Amino acid sequence: MTQGSDILIVGGGLNGPALALALAQTGHSVTVIDSLAEGVRKNAAFDGRAYALALASQRLLDATGVWGRVAEHAQPMLEIKVTDGHAGAGPSPFFMHFDHAELEEGPMGYMVEDRHLRRAFLDAMADEARVTRISGKTVTSQQVDASDVTLMLDDGSTVTGGLIVGCDGRRSGTAQRAGIKRTGWDYGQTALVCAIEHDLPHHGIAHQFFMPPGPLAILPLTGNRSSIVWSERTEAAQHINALPEAEYLQVLRPRFGDFLGDIRLQGDRFTYPLNLTIANSFITDRLALVGDAAHGMHPIAGQGLNAGLRDVGALAEVLTLAGRRGEDFGSTLVLERYQEWRRFDTAALAMATDVFNRLFSNDNPLLRIGRDIGMGVVGSLPGLRRGFVREAAGLTGDLPKLLQGRPI
Repeated sequence: MTQGSDILIVGGGLNGPALALALAQTGHSVTVIDSLAEGVRKNAAFDGRAYALALASQRLLDATGVWGRVAEHAQPMLEIKVTDGHAGAGPSPFFMHFDHAELEEGPMGYMVEDRHLRRAFLDAMADEARVTRISGKTVTSQQVDASDVTLMLDDGSTVTGGLIVGCDGRRSGTAQRAGIKRTGWDYGQTALVCAIEHDLPHHGIAHQFFMPPGPLAILPLTGNRSSIVWSERTEAAQHINALPEAEYLQVLRPRFGDFLGDIRLQGDRFTYPLNLTIANSFITDRLALVGDAAHGMHPIAGQGLNAGLRDVGALAEVLTLAGRRGEDFGSTLVLERYQEWRRFDTAALAMATDVFNRLFSNDNPLLRIGRDIGMGVVGSLPGLRRGFVREAAGLTGDLPKLLQGRPI
């Protein structure tokens, strides 16, 4: 059996559905191939995972009809506090403090749990007639011809279209089958991810505490809960994650501090290795890569999903405008515009997160003095501080229309 659509998206996580909805709204027919079964995607149990959505990313979700489905579960991020120090010794007196009051547009961003985002995307796709979803199937091969593409699925069926978009993560099978190589390195760090319930309210404040083994991010969720992304050296992280819950908390408490009162684990615990990996090309013949399939970076600034949604906005805009001009939207000439738009920005962001991690994830006394003074300077200069606030909100650079809150 063969199905056909204008555009074939491989990957049903978050970037794939976001792109499908953005393209469908401009008249394209889209097929999304998701290797996970729909029942797995729709699992409503809280598992501790959450995302920091910059204000610009929230605008894209609003424009694609997703935000209204998750808004009641979103926690605004009103302030960000960045500190440096040692576990159990308290933070340095030098710090950076960013307040949403320095923005005219609203909160710098929102924290939304993975389970709510997944269900919102599934429901939005179900309501969009131009989106076809194939779940529980994997792509086994892909063929590209002069005017179309064909994907073979593991049940023997095929799907045809004019363009393949790989939204299938850092180990993208779409990129591998196209022969696209990757450049990157391992950080020797592993992120421990969980959610914490605490006695005192967080007041919408996100915290980033830099320690020699790696940073600890405390990100506000709805209620008296926070999401934790805690980086440690890989061997230590594996040991910590294997501990019973009470002992895990004993290790976390000196790092977390007592400013939110007593803390308790909520939901599951996860780990994932930290590395930098960038595809050597974001495009090839009738194929484009989006999100982690194109670029995976350190979570130090929480920009992974936000960078992916910038890809989504840029690619949707490039393809739509090309179609309106009567161009072949799958041609290399058109896809080059997407790559030129996104490649420098993502490479610069990846390098910035890499440098920042190397600068702060050490205990060199000279570097410590330099970075503490630097944080103090940034925190004391309103113009510089406002620039950081706008960067955190995703409002800088050449923004696609959807991230400006405008239709394509």
